[in-house]
Amino acid sequence: MNNNNDFEVIIIGGSYAGLSAAMALGRSLRRVLIIDSGLPCNRQTPYSHNFITQDGATPFAIAQKAKEQVLNYSTVIFLNGLVTKTRKNEGGFTIKTQAGEEFKSRKLILATGVKDVMPAIKGFYECWGISVVHCPYCHGYEFRNKKTGIMANGERAFHLASLVNNLTNDIQIFTSGKPDFSTEQITKLNNQKIKIIETSISEIEHENGSLKSIVLNNGHKEVFNVLYAAIPFQHTSDISLSLGCEFTEMGHVKVDMFQKTTVNDVFACGDNSSMMRSVAYAVSTGNITGAMVNKELTEADFN
Repeated sequence: MNNNNDFEVIIIGGSYAGLSAAMALGRSLRRVLIIDSGLPCNRQTPYSHNFITQDGATPFAIAQKAKEQVLNYSTVIFLNGLVTKTRKNEGGFTIKTQAGEEFKSRKLILATGVKDVMPAIKGFYECWGISVVHCPYCHGYEFRNKKTGIMANGERAFHLASLVNNLTNDIQIFTSGKPDFSTEQITKLNNQKIKIIETSISEIEHENGSLKSIVLNNGHKEVFNVLYAAIPFQHTSDISLSLGCEFTEMGHVKVDMFQKTTVNDVFACGDNSSMMRSVAYAVSTGNITGAMVNKELTEADFN
């Protein structure tokens, strides 16, 4: 580790968004420190899709290759660790890790990601990211023409059903209670022969994460191949909150089109600041963030 603990930019989170931001900065010879705890939210997902040049690669392989390429830039340093405290002060930030290390930077990038809040359904966690999934763009093609469930209600369920309907004609929606659809939405779902099940799911039977059947609270069991689930998330870190960043109604860190948060010199990218959860989108927002941070540093120093 470099004895100089002062950096131009510290990036908290070293997955796709953080590494992408670091590459843009490293190519401009910025002194960058990436701090990462090593727990990406898609670590259980076997394959990543819908990202050109990497379609079908494992999430781990993509991240490892990205890390190797980023660390070819000598001004970028990667630290395995957990940030426990962040303080904004005059001229920048002071970062402390769980190991007691302290670092300083002029700019701060939050690429901390999110973690999904799993429901208390037996087998759900084991299948998450494998056959219980969140996104038809990331996983839908692999389950085309398969028997498909959607665990959601209201607008979210209707949106998912409309997207998945292009991939299969065998869909059921599990609302876990009274359906929350408009009359127009009910008509459209009926026209597509999409059945609505109000009974809650009690268990997902599977084999090594591969869904076999869905068991309801009333004991009914039916074979399914895939279940789309709209579940809540939490931020993996409270750093954005402690710094005073504003949040959107959906709970993401509020950013502008250049990934700037509402706190000066703090940027956010990846899953923590967008509902568009995909590797490709995380890389895109990270690249924009790196470029914008470099722009601000350049403007401050070029006088």
